[in-house]
Amino acid sequence: MGKLTTHVLDTARGVPAKGIKISLYRIGDDGLQPLVSTVTNDDGRTDAPLLIDDDCTPGLYQLVFSTAAYFRSTNTPLESIPFLDDIVIRFGVSDATKHFHVPLLVSPYCYSTYRGS
Repeated sequence: MGKLTTHVLDTARGVPAKGIKISLYRIGDDGLQPLVSTVTNDDGRTDAPLLIDDDCTPGLYQLVFSTAAYFRSTNTPLESIPFLDDIVIRFGVSDATKHFHVPLLVSPYCYSTYRGS
């Protein structure tokens, strides 16, 4: 059973990032196809997998995390033009029977991601 999940940690404050808008797209020959839009919960996770079972197919995908809006909502000081606004992560799924977990660790000036478990 393949699936795609994510979570977001606010490394500046040391807490899960609640309320970050996340959009998922499939990248095709004709551009981006919107698949899912959701918001992180109290644990910095989505309430359900972004993709599961037959919806999880091999291909290229793009996650967009609206981080500047999140930091503004937490009253984190930002420049008028934030250094990081929307963070885009493009990744590939070759074996859609596996679990792909794409976490984001973020602060106003830095982010990191990896293929988690």
